[in-house]
Amino acid sequence: MSEALLTRIAEALERLAPAPRAAPDFSRAEAFVWHSDPDRLLPVAEVARVDLSLLLGVDRARDTLLANTSRFARGLPANNALLWGARGMGKSSLVKAVHAAVRAEGTDLKIVELSREDLPSIGRLLAFLRGAPEVRFVLFCDDLSFSHDDQHYKALKAVLDGGIEGRPANVIFYATSNRRHLMPRDMIENERSTAISPSEAVEEKVSLSDRFGLWLGFHPCSQDEYLAMIRGYCDAHGVAIGNEDLRAEAIEWQATRGARSGRVAWQFFTDLAGRRGVKV
Repeated sequence: MSEALLTRIAEALERLAPAPRAAPDFSRAEAFVWHSDPDRLLPVAEVARVDLSLLLGVDRARDTLLANTSRFARGLPANNALLWGARGMGKSSLVKAVHAAVRAEGTDLKIVELSREDLPSIGRLLAFLRGAPEVRFVLFCDDLSFSHDDQHYKALKAVLDGGIEGRPANVIFYATSNRRHLMPRDMIENERSTAISPSEAVEEKVSLSDRFGLWLGFHPCSQDEYLAMIRGYCDAHGVAIGNEDLRAEAIEWQATRGARSGRVAWQFFTDLAGRRGVKV
């Protein structure tokens, strides 16, 4: 193959490959979403979240995460955090609400959402964020978990604790998961039963959760907490309803769903506000 032909092929490939995008203007928004292929950070015009005061039944997790985030925003040492536990109990809502509360303290903290599917590109994302050392970022991954053949966790391990570069000083990582060890129990047992060195095989994956300095557990709410959540939403949005009617309707709603959680409380409130003609 001639040199001229090789040059033409190389030039054609360069035209097909998208040029690396410049880092965005981080002053444009308080929140961004990371997308890969091509790599880009898209600003979020308005973050979907609830006020911190409306998140009930998670007082310890709320206070711990708020204090940790506030320290980080002020340039002090802080830990990565894993929020794990029952579905629908406000894990991701708490992260977004805490971000807003810390910004209300007068800081310019940003939040960047990263999907689990884009974890292999996390190194390139950190390069973007490392390039803006004057800005501090909460890197947020919602519903993080891994299956038995999933290798995405390897990209995350070096970021959390290790690697030559490691995590930039201006970035902290928060993740939510329904699983404390980020993987199903049967996967852990399978690793133990089939590996040549069972303890090492399990440790390789379970140790990922150990790299989070904070573990914040979320547990199913009681009926009183469930009703208090709905009453808080009603008061905050001006939906008038007596306590007896609220209790009867909310418990019936809960029974039809077969579950009781913060998410179910919000879904009932949404239905109630719609029936009462109140815009939320």
